[in-house]
Amino acid sequence: MALLEVDQLSVRFGGVVALDRLSFSIDEGQVCALIGPNGAGKTTLFNVVSRLYEATEGQATFGGEDLLTRPAHAIAAMGIARTFQNVALCQGLSVIDNVLIGGHADTKAGFVSAPLRLPRARREERESRQRAQDLLDRLEIGHLAQRPAAGLPYGTLKRIELARALEGEPRLLMLDEPATGLTHGEVDELGQLIRRVRDEFDVTVLLVEHNMRMVMSISDKVVVMDHGAKIAAGRPDEVQNDAKVIEAYLGART
Repeated sequence: MALLEVDQLSVRFGGVVALDRLSFSIDEGQVCALIGPNGAGKTTLFNVVSRLYEATEGQATFGGEDLLTRPAHAIAAMGIARTFQNVALCQGLSVIDNVLIGGHADTKAGFVSAPLRLPRARREERESRQRAQDLLDRLEIGHLAQRPAAGLPYGTLKRIELARALEGEPRLLMLDEPATGLTHGEVDELGQLIRRVRDEFDVTVLLVEHNMRMVMSISDKVVVMDHGAKIAAGRPDEVQNDAKVIEAYLGART
């Protein structure tokens, strides 16, 4: 069953067409990669699903619910989490406090109980902190929990951002170019980690990435975009040999 379904989705900024009647779906439990040349519209699609951008026309549903009627602040509670191209952490906070930010949508303590540190608020804080520590342990960076985020290696910061996204217990995890800035060895580790996260956390993954070696090795499905439109979709081995895909990446033959 499709968890995320995009149907004839278009986004226009004045005369610029960022998405052009884009349609595709992701089944629960899949790792789906969204690929294409720079400017293909991949991040625009992420921003529509995150409700940062408004669609000009078309539909998008998540778990059978109309996604495009939801405000941005309701997306996390629906079960959608994302990371960004550039690491967006609070450098002055500890690693574990950065992760705790990802669980804000699940917080039940109100304006009275939280500031007064009433029993319910204290219990909720303990449970959230323990969940964050468990996440860091499972991502093999638990020993850094109390360290400030500032000054840590870039690959470690990427894992912290991933832990923060998982803190909200999402059903759909959207990763926007997670391999950017990583070494070859770190990219290989990241690919293995994404598959492990999918399996251990029972989460569906939508991935935007330019590292084709990683994409083809971890994806169940690949959707290829060019100039805002879908030009191919299928298994990695299918899209690799598609003539339209080859042309979009390498240019038309003369």
